[in-house]
Amino acid sequence: MTSISFMSYNFFVSIQLSQLINDFLEYLSIEKNCSKLTIRDYKHYLEVFQEWFSTTLPGKEIGDLQISDVRKYRVYLSQKADAKGMTLKRITQNYYVIALRSFLRYLLKNDYATLEPSKIDLPRAESRSLKFLERDQVERLVTAPDTSKEDGLRDRAIIELLFSTGLRVSELVSLNRDSVNLDRKEFGVIGKGGKARIVFVSQRAAEWIKRYVKLREDRFKPLFIRYSRGVDNENNGEKMRLTARSIERIVKKYVRLSRLPVDATVHTLRHSFATDLLTNGADIRSVQEMLGHKNISTTQIYTHITNKQLREVHEAFHSGNK
Repeated sequence: MTSISFMSYNFFVSIQLSQLINDFLEYLSIEKNCSKLTIRDYKHYLEVFQEWFSTTLPGKEIGDLQISDVRKYRVYLSQKADAKGMTLKRITQNYYVIALRSFLRYLLKNDYATLEPSKIDLPRAESRSLKFLERDQVERLVTAPDTSKEDGLRDRAIIELLFSTGLRVSELVSLNRDSVNLDRKEFGVIGKGGKARIVFVSQRAAEWIKRYVKLREDRFKPLFIRYSRGVDNENNGEKMRLTARSIERIVKKYVRLSRLPVDATVHTLRHSFATDLLTNGADIRSVQEMLGHKNISTTQIYTHITNKQLREVHEAFHSGNK
C-alpha cells in the first residue's frame, strides 16, 4: 500500500470511528435519555480516545482493538495533562475508560464485533472524603448574599433551595417558574436516567423563592435568570436561564464571602441535605428516594457519618470520653 493510499485508508478509519461515536451519542440521547452534560462529557472522552487511536494505531479499525491496546491507552491517560497542566487524577482517568467500555458495549449490542468490554477492568478509585456543611456553616452561607439587590435575592433563593431539596445542579437549572408549587411546597423533577421523583421545599426556602419571584417584573419562563449581557426576549427568555456553570460560580462566590473552612460546591449542599436528614432521624430508604439514587448502595456513603449507634458506642467505650 502506497503512502498516499495508506493515509487515505487511515483517514477513512478515522471517519468511520467518528461516525460510530456520533451514533453512540445519539443513542445516549434518544434511547438512554442521558442529560446534555453527560453526553457532552462522553463526547469529550471518546474524542480523546479517537485521536489517540488514529494516531497510535494507524490503519486499525475499532474491531481490531485488543486489551494490550487498552493498556497502552491507559498509560497515555496516566501521563495526559488537563487544562491546568496537571496530570489527570485516577478517578478522572477512570471516566475516560468507563466511556470507552460503554461505547464498546453499544457496538457489541449492535452486532459490531469488537473487544469485549468486560475484559477491561477498572482499578479501585481512591476514596474521597465526603464534604458536607455543619448547620452553622449552612447558615453563614445562606445569609451571605445581599438580598437588598435582585441578584442577591435570587442567589439566596438558589442556595436555600439547594440545601432544602438536595437537587443536582442540572435539575436546578432546568426549573421553570410554573413547575414549582410554592403553596404545596413540592414539585417533580426528572433526574439521572430519566428517573422521576417528588422534591419537597422547606418553609424557609419557599418564602425566599416567593420573595424573589414577586420582585421580578419579567415574564421569562426560567425560575432563575441571569442579570448580565443584556435582555433576550426570544423563546420565553430561554437564553436568560442560568447555566450549571453559573450556579457553581454563584455558590463559590458565597463560600468565599462567608469564609467557610470547606471548599463547598453545589454537590456539597446535596451532601449536606442528606446528612441533615439522616442526623435528624430520617431513614436511609427515604433519603434514597429524595436524592433520586437508583441504588441504595449510593446512599449508604452517608451512613458512616450519621450512624447514631456507632456514635453511642464511641461515647460509651472510648477512654477519651471517661
